[in-house]
Amino acid sequence: MIVDVHAHYLPTSYRPWLETLTAMPERPPAPAASPTPEAGRIFAAMSDEPGMIEQRIAMMDDAGVERQILSPGSMAPYSTEFRSAVEAARVLNDSYHELADSHPNRFASLVSLPLPHIDAALEEMRRGLDELGMVGVYLSCSVFNRSTAEEEFEPLYAEMNARGTTLFFHPSQNGICSPFINDYGFTAAAGASLEDTAIVLHLIKRNIPARYPNIKIIIPHLGGLIPMQLARLDGQAHTPDLLSPPSAMARSLYYDTVGWGSQAALRCACEAFGADHIVPGSDFSALLTVESYKRTFEYIKESRLSDREIEKILHSNALTLFDFDKALPRTAPPRPRS
Repeated sequence: MIVDVHAHYLPTSYRPWLETLTAMPERPPAPAASPTPEAGRIFAAMSDEPGMIEQRIAMMDDAGVERQILSPGSMAPYSTEFRSAVEAARVLNDSYHELADSHPNRFASLVSLPLPHIDAALEEMRRGLDELGMVGVYLSCSVFNRSTAEEEFEPLYAEMNARGTTLFFHPSQNGICSPFINDYGFTAAAGASLEDTAIVLHLIKRNIPARYPNIKIIIPHLGGLIPMQLARLDGQAHTPDLLSPPSAMARSLYYDTVGWGSQAALRCACEAFGADHIVPGSDFSALLTVESYKRTFEYIKESRLSDREIEKILHSNALTLFDFDKALPRTAPPRPRS
């Protein structure tokens, strides 16, 4: 059975916070405001509207997916206003816990943090991992156009390293803050992959994989451009401040298989990083406009990789990143009322 490490869930309880959060600087518009029927359908599929969880589980069964690891995608609970960020993160994490608790063998979740408020984020990380049974941490590649590899986020990495936590990154949909991308309408189509690329480069420059080796870091979308850049990075970016060659640090990370059906991209990533470091992901439910959920994983089987490589990617690697027995859902303590 497959563990889908990259699946999104936006519960109804969290929706009222989206308008507040997206009103803050440099946030992408909420999908609820999108006029296209396709976007509305995809947004509904990510929700807990009537029948949606049952529909999701039916798609999982059809695709051979045993469990989804849930995260909020580009709609993380980030706000410059402290109270909004903290309350939004608690609502989101509590809702994730409730779903995992009601379907303990089908869903697990990553704890979302109320950034950029570091002390509150550390407190929520501990609550999510220790009290809510979450199996890792979610971070956007940036917070209000500040890379999450910056020094100000260092306490988060120290805490995750001490715990041996799995960390999943996701684009914030800011198009790497570039008018060359955003002004031409490529914020999602190309900008997301450039964000994936940028966060790997930032992690390398800050020596985070070398300094915090106990964190199991997952980069989405096959790592963006990174599979094609390893030799050049070693040749042109291996500066004296780096504790290890860029390619070695890049190969210590994990990368999910969301490639929009590109077998060539999957083979490139597999050759660059090794099959041991590729894990199954779907970006649920973004790809449902172009392919079925089942097809998202079938393309891996048709990619001309060896049977051994396919077995590792689909069925083995993700199990080494998450301890589902240790992090069984448990009843959450009552939330204090303000």
